[in-house]
Amino acid sequence: MSSANGPSRRDVVKGGGAIIGGGVLAGCLDDLSSGVVSNDGGEGDSYTVHIEPAGDVTFDSTPRRWVAENASWADMGVALGMDAPSAVVLTAEYRTWQYEDVPGVSVDTDEITSLWQDGISKELLYDLDADVHFIDPNYMTNLIPNWEQDDVDEIAERVAPFCGNTSFSTYPWHEAYPYFGLYEATEKVAQVFQRTDRFQALSTFHDEVVAEIQERLPPESQRPDIALLSPESTDPDAFYPYRLGDTTAYKHWHDLGVGDALDGSNLQSFTSNRGSIDYEPLLEIDPEIICLYTDQYRPSEEFRDTYLDTLQEHDTASQLRAVENGEVYPAGAMYQGPILHLANLERAARQLYSETFGEDEQLYDRERLGAIVNGET
Repeated sequence: MSSANGPSRRDVVKGGGAIIGGGVLAGCLDDLSSGVVSNDGGEGDSYTVHIEPAGDVTFDSTPRRWVAENASWADMGVALGMDAPSAVVLTAEYRTWQYEDVPGVSVDTDEITSLWQDGISKELLYDLDADVHFIDPNYMTNLIPNWEQDDVDEIAERVAPFCGNTSFSTYPWHEAYPYFGLYEATEKVAQVFQRTDRFQALSTFHDEVVAEIQERLPPESQRPDIALLSPESTDPDAFYPYRLGDTTAYKHWHDLGVGDALDGSNLQSFTSNRGSIDYEPLLEIDPEIICLYTDQYRPSEEFRDTYLDTLQEHDTASQLRAVENGEVYPAGAMYQGPILHLANLERAARQLYSETFGEDEQLYDRERLGAIVNGET
C-alpha cells in the first residue's frame, strides 16, 4: 500500500531510481494532433499523453492497474483488451450484459470496487494503488464532497495521475476545456495503454457498422422524435427529463438521426438543474416515443411488465400517445464506450425502426469485435 507520507512506486523512475515531483510532468509538444507528446519507443521508456484538462501526463511505463470514473471509461479500456478496472465510482451503473455475446470479453462487476462509499476517500485510492485514474480532476473537486485541488494533487503525486474528461453530460465547470467525443476519449485511453493499433481497428469497425445502419434508415422527415426520461420509480408520478445533447451519452441516438421531443419546451436536462416533471408537461408535449433510463437492465419482457403495463394502467399516463401505442422503450445505458455503444445502437435501431431492422437481427459482427478486442486482427 502506498503511503501519504512518502514517495510511492510512481515516484521512482524505472531503472533510474531518481525521484520525480509528481505524476503529471511537463513535456515538449511534438505532436498535439495525435495527443502523444513524446515516446522514445523502447520497452520501459517514458512517454507523455496530452489529455484535457490534466494537460501533459507522463508515464514511466504502460499502466496495468487502473481506475475509471464510470462505465464509459471502463468500457473504453475493456474494448482495448485491458482487464477490467480495479474500481469505478459506482459499479451498479456498469451494465455488462452487452459483453455476454462478444467472444473473449467478460467483466465481473463483483470484482470491481465502488469508489463511492458515502463519498470517495483518499484512503481507498491509496489502497487501490492504481497506475492511472481515468477521472476528470474537476469532477472530483466539483461533484465529490470534501475534495479540494490539494487532495487531487496529493493522489496524483503519491499514487497516479487523474487524466479523464467528464464527457457523458454537460456541466458549468467544464466550459473552459472541450468535451471529448466517444472515440476521441477512447483514443486517449489507447495512447495511455499503448494500444493504438486496437483503437484504429475499433474505429474502423465502428465507422463501418454505423454507415451500414445509416444507409438503411428512412428519410430524415420520417425519423421520430423521442422523449428521454428517467422514472422516479417503477410506478412513477414524476420523471427526470434529459435533453438530447451532443455528449457521449446520446451518441447512439444521433447515429440513428432521431430528434428531441422536448425541443420547444422550457424543460432543462436533469443534469443541469436536478429537476423533475409530472404528467402535465408531458401531456402538453405528448411525445410519440418515450425512452426510459432505468435503475437496472431489464430484458424486454421484464421491461414491459415493469414499466409499459404500469403506464398503460395509469389514469393519466395512459393518455400519452407513446403509452397508448406501446412506444415506450429502454433508453440503454447512459455511460457507454465502444462496445456498450454498439449494443445500445443495435437495440435502439430495432426499437425505433422495427420495419427495417428485425427483432433479432445482429447489426454488428460479434466475432470480429471480439477478435479486435483480443488483438487478433
